[in-house]
Amino acid sequence: MSTDYLTRNRVALIRRTTGETDVEVNLNLDGRGQCQVKTGIPFLDHMLHQLASHSLIDLEIQATGDWEIDDHHTNEDVGITLGQAIAKAIGDRRGLVRFGNFVAPLDEALVQVSLDFSGRPYLNYGLTIPTERVGTYDTQLVREFFVALVNHSQITLHLRQLEGINSHHIIEATFKAFARALRMAIAIDPARASEIPSSKGIL
Repeated sequence: MSTDYLTRNRVALIRRTTGETDVEVNLNLDGRGQCQVKTGIPFLDHMLHQLASHSLIDLEIQATGDWEIDDHHTNEDVGITLGQAIAKAIGDRRGLVRFGNFVAPLDEALVQVSLDFSGRPYLNYGLTIPTERVGTYDTQLVREFFVALVNHSQITLHLRQLEGINSHHIIEATFKAFARALRMAIAIDPARASEIPSSKGIL
């Protein structure tokens, strides 16, 4: 049995600069959930802390953007850059468990997340968030964040809200469930650590 996975260095540093934003993401998939993020969007920072903590991914994000317009560009570009960093750290996806599924409760909210490192980006967004804002955060941006992340990490992602009436709880349960499903999917399967987890031989 190959033990190469024990010394695999699954880290990535990605910087994305546009006329609207400047985003840098540094991550370690095999971390301890340490998180230092400053996007200029406090609620997004809070959600990214949940993502790091529950996925055990070490995550550093620094972002500046055209906040004087709104949070849309920064929110989207953080999702893009994070997706690119995940894809780079994963590499050819050799040895991955590949699939992840988790159901997270948060008080009255209950959200299921299923994902697959399929190489085929697809988002099924099944959240119904009842308010337009949580604090100053536009809740439409939740979908935009995951669209960007999915397209650039090339994962299949299903978000399914089973229960929930509080917007904060629904969104936070989504990020926590996503983090735990991601943690499952990026784990290395020792039984085939040197193999691509696909009958086609490629992802």
